[in-house]
Amino acid sequence: MVTKLADEFSRAMFEIYRRAKAEAKYPANVSLQMLTDRGGIDTAKFLINQPQPSDGYTHLYERGRLDLTVEAEVVDNEKWHSLFTSEEIDKARRRLVQYGYRS
Repeated sequence: MVTKLADEFSRAMFEIYRRAKAEAKYPANVSLQMLTDRGGIDTAKFLINQPQPSDGYTHLYERGRLDLTVEAEVVDNEKWHSLFTSEEIDKARRRLVQYGYRS
C-alpha cells in the first residue's frame, strides 16, 4: 500500500512540476532533476526540511502560485500525510502560513 501511495505521490510531484512550467511559466529544472534522481518523497522531504525555502518556492511565491509548491501539495492533500512525519507536515504548513498562503 505504501509503495502504491509513494508512486502516486511521485506522479503528483511531476504533475506540479509540469503545472508550474505551464501555468506559472517557471521551468523548475532543478526540481525536475531532483525528482528524477531522488523520487517524489525524498525530494519533498529534502525541500521541506531545508531551513530556508527553495529557490523554486521563492519563484512560485513571486508568481502568486504557492499552490504549486511541494509544501502545498503535502499540506493540502491528507492522502499524503502518512508518507511524512507530523514534524515535516508542520514545517511545510508553517512555511506556507509565513508566506501568506491560504488553501
